[in-house]
Amino acid sequence: MAESGEGIGNVPEHERILQEIESTDTACVGPTLRSVYDDQPNAHNKFMEKLDTCIRNHDKEIEKMCNFHHQGFVDAITELLKVRTDAEKLKVQVTDTNRRFQDAGKEVVVQTEDIIRCRIQQRNITTVVEKLQLCLPVLEMYTKLKEQMSAKRYYSALKTMEQLENVYFPRVSQYRFCQLMIENLPKLREDIKEISMSDLKDFLESIRKHSNKIGEAAMKQAQQQKTFSVALQKQNNVKFGRNMYINDRITEERNEIVLKHTFEEEDENEEEVLTVQELVDFSPVYRCLHIYSVLGDEETFENYYRKQRKKQARLVLQPQSNMHETVDGYRRYFTQIVGFFVVEDHILHVTQGLVTRAYTDELWNMALSKIIAVLRAHSSYCTDPDLVLELKNLIVIFADTLQGYGFPVNRLFDLLFEIRDQYNETLLKKWATVFRDIFEEDNYSPIPITNEEEYKIVISKFPFQDPDLEKSFPKKFPMSQSVPHIYIQVKEFIYASLKFSESLHRSSTEIDDMLRKSTNLLLTRTLNSCLLNLIRKPHIGLTELVQIIINTTHLEQACKYLEDFITNITNISQETVHTTRLYGLSTFKDARHAAEGEIYTKLNQKIDEFVQLADYDWTMSEPDGRASGYLMDLINFLRSIFQVFTHLPGKVAQTACMSACQHLSTSLMQMLLDSELKQISMGAIQQFNLDVIQCELFANSEPVPGFQGDTLQLAFIDLRQLLDLFMVWDWSTYLADYGQPASKYLRVNPNTALTLLEKMKDTSKKNNIFAQFRKNDRDKQKLIETVMKQLRSLVNGMSQHT
Repeated sequence: MAESGEGIGNVPEHERILQEIESTDTACVGPTLRSVYDDQPNAHNKFMEKLDTCIRNHDKEIEKMCNFHHQGFVDAITELLKVRTDAEKLKVQVTDTNRRFQDAGKEVVVQTEDIIRCRIQQRNITTVVEKLQLCLPVLEMYTKLKEQMSAKRYYSALKTMEQLENVYFPRVSQYRFCQLMIENLPKLREDIKEISMSDLKDFLESIRKHSNKIGEAAMKQAQQQKTFSVALQKQNNVKFGRNMYINDRITEERNEIVLKHTFEEEDENEEEVLTVQELVDFSPVYRCLHIYSVLGDEETFENYYRKQRKKQARLVLQPQSNMHETVDGYRRYFTQIVGFFVVEDHILHVTQGLVTRAYTDELWNMALSKIIAVLRAHSSYCTDPDLVLELKNLIVIFADTLQGYGFPVNRLFDLLFEIRDQYNETLLKKWATVFRDIFEEDNYSPIPITNEEEYKIVISKFPFQDPDLEKSFPKKFPMSQSVPHIYIQVKEFIYASLKFSESLHRSSTEIDDMLRKSTNLLLTRTLNSCLLNLIRKPHIGLTELVQIIINTTHLEQACKYLEDFITNITNISQETVHTTRLYGLSTFKDARHAAEGEIYTKLNQKIDEFVQLADYDWTMSEPDGRASGYLMDLINFLRSIFQVFTHLPGKVAQTACMSACQHLSTSLMQMLLDSELKQISMGAIQQFNLDVIQCELFANSEPVPGFQGDTLQLAFIDLRQLLDLFMVWDWSTYLADYGQPASKYLRVNPNTALTLLEKMKDTSKKNNIFAQFRKNDRDKQKLIETVMKQLRSLVNGMSQHT
């Protein structure tokens, strides 16, 4: 029952599948048939039974339909067979009729074709004439275009192309030759662009080669204008008596002659200067600009031009490696830069938009930074002040030229202040050599004069005032030849420094300040250094050192005249609040102190040389009865030296004398206490005492005036008290009064006395072999030993106290 129920349920499903197979396309039967196999088992067999039943039903229906229509089909075939005979007869008749018509119309057809052919030819001729009349202007314009291209009239050719494209080509655009012409125009435009660009490249190459000439002409013109303005201003100042700089050597008549000569030279040179338009043909630029403007590609042209010019600017700004060696190297560098920017300024003013003010300012700022870096680097190699001065003049002309074209040049003048410091350094080095040569050539003797003419010659070189020198001749100036020469060279240095300050657009106050500062550097650094080096030279003796001190005194006094000299140049009063003073006082004071110290050193060295000649017999039993020869020679030398010191300031001579006596006293004391000296006899002490007496007599003779009382003799007080102690053998008093302010032997050190006493003890032992058999000698030895013990106690007490 279950199976029969299941089979009944599948029958409607099989009918549905059969309907889908009959109604759907054969391509979509696959999914429908697949559903048969996806159903319950044995569904396939049941579906096949159902399919066979459906096929048998359809076959029965087909058979019924064929039986129904079969008689009509037979009747139709019979009718067609009857009509076939009539149709063949009709076909024969139509063919015959057509043949007869064809034969009858052959002649008409021939004539008609001739007429048609003639009319077509006539129409074609008319059309051709009309088209030719339409094409002739196009061909004429195209011919004109070719002629313009051949004649290199590219701008006109571009205008002709515009007319062809806008007016003529639209009329004949349907013709092939027109299409060929239209296709050829872009090529012609490109050719024009290439040709014009080639002309531009030639132009750029030309101005690169002519930059030096252009810059030279522009700088020359600017220099002439400036010279003319300055000359005119000077002429007005001369006329109204308002000279900016006081110069007693130039008279008004000479000024007028110089100005007249300047104007004449200006007129002559003015004819020779060529303008930038005369030196350079700018037509390629104008042509190329117009061509690219017409082509609508002006931006490309502008970018290319600016890019190429920037490349040229970098090449122009690149200096030669040896530029700093000659002024011509700097001149070439400046002229090519000026030439570059003069061309750019011309392009800026005669074209619209090719270059702009912002572009030129940017280019100038870039160039200015490079120029300053180059000049700063190369000028540092310049060691010749004349070359630095010429460089400064070139920079001023360079700056004035470009300022005339509207370029800012303040940074160049700031650079000039840096170069000014370098210029001053080169001047200082040059003048250091000049000062050294002057000192080498000086004889360090007072300047002798035999008559008034020689006196006036010296006075014209150096401001010295002494009424006594004017009265009678021959006489001597206190200073040596180097003093007027130094004074003249300082003035020359001021003139040289002033040359750099000219044309810097600075006020008189600033120029005055610059001159004073540079002069101070000359005095405090260069001259002072030369003086110190001179003083320290081994061959400079005491006489020369004395003369150097005298020279520095007069140079110091002359500084006020140098200040007046600068004031006369700048017209700035010394009473102005911000006026810099000359440091001559400190400069020459330092040199004098160094010379004084060198005098003390050399004097002590000379004393040491004499002391080294001493040849004492430290074991002598009796003195010679007279002072040692070396000491007398030393005293005579000191007397002669101190005679020379009379020209020195009193304090210097007194200090030198006191220093010499103290050094001599110290040297004699060291001679007694020398560790290599093992024994001293009483006879040697007495001989040494005679030498010290001579020293005291020398000190008492007042070799240098100005000492009060026995001040100079105090230099030998240590020796005197020590020798008195040993000569008198007053040990009881020394030991009793030791440490008392009123002690007779206050300056005798126990350690010094002990050292000398030990040397005398050793001598007594060696010289008196039988001293132990004599009572006096035994007592003396005991006394010495007792004194030595007490002295050792004092020395030990001093050590513990310390």
